[in-house]
Amino acid sequence: MRFRLTDDQRALRQGVRDLLARRFDRDALRAAVERPALDRALWRELGAAGFFALRLPEAEGGVGLALPEAVLAFEEAGRALLPGPLVATHLAAGRVPGAAEGETVVTAVDGGGLVEWLDEADVVVGDASRAVALRSVDPLTPLHRVPRGSAGTAPEPVADPVAEPVAEPVAVLLTAAEQLGTATRACELAVQHARTREQFGRPIGAFQAVKHLCAELLVRAEVARAAVYAAAVTADPADIAAARLLADEAAVRGARDCLQVYGGMGFTWEADVHLLLKRAWVRTRRAGGGTESEELLARELLTEAGR
Repeated sequence: MRFRLTDDQRALRQGVRDLLARRFDRDALRAAVERPALDRALWRELGAAGFFALRLPEAEGGVGLALPEAVLAFEEAGRALLPGPLVATHLAAGRVPGAAEGETVVTAVDGGGLVEWLDEADVVVGDASRAVALRSVDPLTPLHRVPRGSAGTAPEPVADPVAEPVAEPVAVLLTAAEQLGTATRACELAVQHARTREQFGRPIGAFQAVKHLCAELLVRAEVARAAVYAAAVTADPADIAAARLLADEAAVRGARDCLQVYGGMGFTWEADVHLLLKRAWVRTRRAGGGTESEELLARELLTEAGR
């Protein structure tokens, strides 16, 4: 299977990266951390750029692209730590009025009962009437949980206008793409710091232990990239599950290793490394979490073994 991107795909990825660099740079990221709120103007700009309507047919006002292109866009969103219920709004394009254009913010109750950005959403897919607020480890991802068999205290959400459930495999794959972007960013930050930070008169990247950490960061990210891109082409649930597990590992372990490269500086609030780790942690619980992917792969293996 070939993974070389076409010229159009490279242009799409660069376009999304340029848009986010202009509208959600480090200053905007830090401002969002200090004052968490969904930037509606940015959301509409993403809609105007076709981010949410990438897979919507042109006849319906969309861009008319496919899953591989959506994966590239969401990879860039994960690299920038772009906040908001991106996956739910993307999946709602063409079904919820205004979602494709970024005028309507859509969130969803996932399989584990978690709901992201409930208070800021215009539309909730699923029943979140009993949702209760959680203290999220990630300052850029407000969370609610729908309890099982008990009443919640959250206000009534907007009624769900979507008749069909969210396409779970696509949600899993786009989450994996975001994790891949975060893993890539962790690798970039670690290498940059290793080249510029000096100890004993030399860049710390000259020391073998730091070299090994950076090499492991790169290997995990590239293995996850191959799996995510392959799953985007095949759209096979087993491939998507494998990609999700590899991307989760690349993002979480990558951010941890990046912290090691940064040393004590990486644990400070001023550094961005902890934000990568916290977002990666939160995403591991989204769309069924890693356990569901593990179970799917186990069933697939047992089926192939004839049991």
